[in-house]
Amino acid sequence: MASVYEGPIQTLIDELGRLPGVGPKSAQRIAFHLLKVAPEDANRLARAITDAKARIRFCEVCFNFSSDTRCSYCLDERRDPTLLCVVEEPRDIVAVERTHEFSGRYHVLQGAIAPIEGIGPEQLRIKELVTRVGTEGVTEVILATNPNIEGEATAMYLARLLKPLEVRVTRLASGLPVGGDLEYADEVTLGRALEGRREL
Repeated sequence: MASVYEGPIQTLIDELGRLPGVGPKSAQRIAFHLLKVAPEDANRLARAITDAKARIRFCEVCFNFSSDTRCSYCLDERRDPTLLCVVEEPRDIVAVERTHEFSGRYHVLQGAIAPIEGIGPEQLRIKELVTRVGTEGVTEVILATNPNIEGEATAMYLARLLKPLEVRVTRLASGLPVGGDLEYADEVTLGRALEGRREL
């Protein structure tokens, strides 16, 4: 699509359009909003982005986002160090924490194995995971990767890698959502729900 607006405006629209989930129309709408608001509001947003980029790093233990060398989960003495939940991205920690069901520690892989995108095990924080399991007294590793092709491949790879370390390796159960109807469930989801059934 050819540039329609003058230099700086089009540059702003183009940059906003590179954000995930922001299409051309949304990018244009956000750009026009930013141009209309008071300069101090736009500058506050710019400062927040610059500040976050300058101050946020990866935790040296679990690779979650952190403003210090270690994140709050790794520093929390009340968390169970023998339980390790492996997730793909820092945002996945937030999802697990919302359940209030997990009180262990985390390990962020920073992605999933995706050969088509050129992401193999060496691009992820797998070596560090194996080191942690071998040195931190971990007794159970919960593989909480996404239930898609990449997440499943990553979980299978990790399970094979961790088994020789004599640690319990578990996978998040997957199946029917609460409030869902059987007739609308696809066969893979329904099959998983049957496999993961438990006694009442």
